Amino acid sequence: MSSGDSKPSAYLCRRLTHDVELALQARYNLHINEHDSILGPNEIAHLAKGSQILFVTATESVTEGLIEQLSPCLRYVATLSVGYDHIDMAAANRFGIQVLHTPDVLSEACAEIAMMLILTACRRGYEADQLVRSGQWQGWSPTQLLGVGLTGRRLLIFGMGRIGREIAKRARAFGMQIHYHNRRRLDPDQEMGALFHENLDNALSNADIVMVAAPGSPALKGIINAESIARMPDGSVLINISRGDLVDDDALINALNSGKLFSAGLDVFSNEPHVDARYFALKNVFLTPHIGSATRETRDAMGWMLVNGLEQLRQGQQPSNLISTN
Repeated sequence: MSSGDSKPSAYLCRRLTHDVELALQARYNLHINEHDSILGPNEIAHLAKGSQILFVTATESVTEGLIEQLSPCLRYVATLSVGYDHIDMAAANRFGIQVLHTPDVLSEACAEIAMMLILTACRRGYEADQLVRSGQWQGWSPTQLLGVGLTGRRLLIFGMGRIGREIAKRARAFGMQIHYHNRRRLDPDQEMGALFHENLDNALSNADIVMVAAPGSPALKGIINAESIARMPDGSVLINISRGDLVDDDALINALNSGKLFSAGLDVFSNEPHVDARYFALKNVFLTPHIGSATRETRDAMGWMLVNGLEQLRQGQQPSNLISTN
């Protein structure tokens, strides 16, 4: 990145928090998607033409075609996300583009949403809220809205990375037994007594609540399908805070309708923001609009991580959140 007096040109695909945007405007000749709409690759290519820096989020697809259209000006892509499966990293490497992301700083916020989804799915939060709001609540009853308690329940965390470990820490406080499935087993000091399952099928059969927290990856698309749900105990609960396409919608909806699963909690969906409308008719699913990291403190920290990482690159340093090193 040039250290001269002229500001590098940058394009911001989605609106960020106030302080972060001020920092970007002070450092760059910044053009902003004022409408904060989700832009397709061709739209970004047109609006960001001539930009050296492209700020994106998980809602933008940084395809080979987009990278090619923005070359040779484009030098950096900074994504406000931990995952980077929405970026064609092979193309970025080929065109010599350095990519920054935002690991670590959102783990606690995502774990909080995970626990909220567990609680609302197990304790029938949507039904309880609707009962009160509708004016149909007739008062307390011994058998009203009986749910699933957490104490002693087996929580399977599929993806025991930073976020998964923060979830486990909170779940232990509720008296839950922690199981996990990873590509590789954790060190004992990270496991903290959690039971490792090398095989996902075996893990699913030993879970009362399944938490999908694995990183997004094309190889994992549809991994929670009819066959995997069939292996879960009857009356179990499924939570997804990872990527929507890891769960097969048909299989999950059928399981919720049939009673195979007691309930589900979803913060992510296939084809966001176009949610499968069949979920709306189900009382035993709690839905949130991809708000895992949606605290002001977390979004500020994510934005500043990108700002600081780009500054380190300008100074010839290698920031900890750099993905590609070309």
